[in-house]
This record gives sequence, structure tokens and C-alpha cells, in this order.
Amino acid sequence: MGIFLRAVRLLSMVVWVGGLIFFAFVEAPTAFHVMGTTGPFAQLIGESIRNLNRIGHLCGFAFLIATAAIAAKAEPLPRKLLGSQVILVVLMIVATMVVQAHIVPAMERDRAAAGGDINAIPTDNPTRVDFDRLHGLSEKGEGSALIMGVAVVILMAAERPTPTSGQTV
Repeated sequence: MGIFLRAVRLLSMVVWVGGLIFFAFVEAPTAFHVMGTTGPFAQLIGESIRNLNRIGHLCGFAFLIATAAIAAKAEPLPRKLLGSQVILVVLMIVATMVVQAHIVPAMERDRAAAGGDINAIPTDNPTRVDFDRLHGLSEKGEGSALIMGVAVVILMAAERPTPTSGQTV
């Protein structure tokens, strides 16, 4: 059972952090290069971030459940390390929920007010200024989730292996 729980934890972080990296460094730049800032570009990015956050939340909850099961049997020192990971994953979930529930809808309202292409209006237009501010917040929220995810992976790498019967570590 221990191997299964550790695998769930590892896979959940691989999927979530890998998805964030793929989105930030592959999908978004490629979509921008191919599509520009068109309406379809905005739809693609909006749906992608929505789905990525959904997957991230599922991965986060799976991580938390598996970690709680492992922590229940852990010694005090490893339990502290697991607790740090739990805090980071909860913060990742919160960051992406804030982006998804508050920032993205406000950006969509600004985009709609701009006629679908935010870059079609001047940079000093109040709608554009608000959109750019919100976009920066969105990047910070998703970026902070990525950084915290990498920190979780590092903390997982710092975990001591659990000895099997008759084995010392």
C-alpha cells in the first residue's frame, strides 16, 4: 500500500507541475505565435487554463489524500516534511482557484468589452489597463502554483526511503 500511495503522490505532482510547465512554455507561446491575439486564441487559452486548473485540483486532492494516509503512519520528523508539502499543495489549489473563479472571468468581461480582441484597443484605455493588470495577476497566480509545485517535488526528493523489513537506511 505504501508504494501505491507514494506513486499517487508522485504522479499527481508530475501531472500538475508538468501541465503548468507545458502550458507556460509550450502551449501559450505556440498558440500566440500561430494565432495572434484573436478570439480563437483567447478561447483556446481560456479553456486550456480552465482544464489545467481542473486537473490540478484533482491532482492536488489526490496528493492530499495519499499524503494524509502516509502521514498517519509516519514518524514525527517525516510527518513535518509531509506537512510542509500539504501546506504548499493547499496554497497551489487556492492560487489556481482564485485565478479560475475571480481573475479569468474578469479578464473575459474586459475582452468582451473590447470586442473580443483586447489588443485592438489602445494601451491607455481603462478596459485594456484593467485586462493587463488582471493578466499579470493571472500569471503570478499560476506561476506561484508552479513554483510551489517544484518546491513540493524537491521536498519529495528529500524524503528518506522507507526501509523494508530487515533493511536499514
